[in-house]
Amino acid sequence: MAKKKKMSTGKKVGITALAAVVVIGGVVGVSKISSNSSASSNVLNEYLPTDMTTQDLSLMTDQYAFEVAANVQQGLLSRTSSGAPKAGLAKSWSHSKDGLTWTFHLRKGLKWSNRDPLTASDFVYAWQRTVNPKTASQYAYIYSGIKNADAINSGKDKDLSSLGIKAKNKTTLVVTLEHPMPQFQNLMAFPVFFAQDKKFESSLGSKVGTSSSKQVYSGPYKFVGWNGSNKKFKLVPNKNYWDAKAVKNKGVNFQVVTDTTAALALYNKGELDQVTLSTPQQIKKYKNSKNFKIYNQSQTDYLEYNQTGKVKGLTNAKIREALNLATDRKTIANSVSEGLDSAATGITPAGLAKTATGGDFAKAVAKKTAYAYNIKKAKKLFAEGMKEAGLKKLTLTIEGSSDSTVTKSTLDTLQQSWSELPGLTVKEKLVPFKQRLLDQE
Repeated sequence: MAKKKKMSTGKKVGITALAAVVVIGGVVGVSKISSNSSASSNVLNEYLPTDMTTQDLSLMTDQYAFEVAANVQQGLLSRTSSGAPKAGLAKSWSHSKDGLTWTFHLRKGLKWSNRDPLTASDFVYAWQRTVNPKTASQYAYIYSGIKNADAINSGKDKDLSSLGIKAKNKTTLVVTLEHPMPQFQNLMAFPVFFAQDKKFESSLGSKVGTSSSKQVYSGPYKFVGWNGSNKKFKLVPNKNYWDAKAVKNKGVNFQVVTDTTAALALYNKGELDQVTLSTPQQIKKYKNSKNFKIYNQSQTDYLEYNQTGKVKGLTNAKIREALNLATDRKTIANSVSEGLDSAATGITPAGLAKTATGGDFAKAVAKKTAYAYNIKKAKKLFAEGMKEAGLKKLTLTIEGSSDSTVTKSTLDTLQQSWSELPGLTVKEKLVPFKQRLLDQE
């Protein structure tokens, strides 16, 4: 992010919109108005709409933590501006003909921000830590396909060293897969697969990443000034980054601003370089501006059912299918974005991936799932499901983030359509973003 954005002496240079897709409806994208800070300061002024959660690479789950991590850490591979894999901490890599063995050659002389040597063993430690069930990483599942990852994470294999990653020497890393993984190369640029400094982390225990000083950094910037709860912090250039000369700007000033009206006011005062337009009213006001631009964002918001077994109705497949059919994604998408966003047809956003024949993967999947809002069919399935579950009445609570301006309207729409199902009562629960992440675990 920060590394690629150019600075100028102009004032407010544009209005941008990030369009995404959504499975349940809700926020399918965000719109932004943008400006640049002065060339003399050469520092970006950005904000987050919610509190920072963590910089523990094994435990982070939200987009804002990943946004910071993507700038202060680097993986074996990085990405080009078009999203294609390119060399990162690894200068070269190759794989066997069967696709099961991958070899990465790290750059020589790599260092962490605290000057600790960064070697192949740091990747081994990080991967073992993430799949270790004691770590309780919500992203451990993404290691599935790497040799013994599932067995270790499930607790069947207690030997962390059996994970399919070995440091052949300080700069050579060998990864063994259980089966070919077409997505493997792309995953190497995802923070959950980044290295971690065992020497630095060993004495911290559960405090790793709970403040900016309780983490070290391998990327172009360092994260500074965050004590775990404060609202202002920074990214500053990492002098020990292997390609420090390529870092053109002096960093990023971040502040947490949860109120969109306040954020817009700060932007108008020149204290922010861009601001999210989070309400239909704001989007309507700016969308006809000559500087208004739309950027597609590969994001899918989804509804996660409570599958603890404590909610009897949600164990029934027909009830869950009825809720799916009673979710009017298109109406929600239109209502929160003035028609800029599109409703999802699957878990993969439109335009994110291609099929073997070059078509849009999302469109291909949509033909198979053939989802359509159908309240009549939903009512029928729901009645059948309730009978199978032995229920006459069912109460469900939908929880969403109170920090988001579109959550309430999304939940209202869901409540209205779901309440048409016979015997169902729908309640809403709004909690801070951090709390929602905790409740989701």
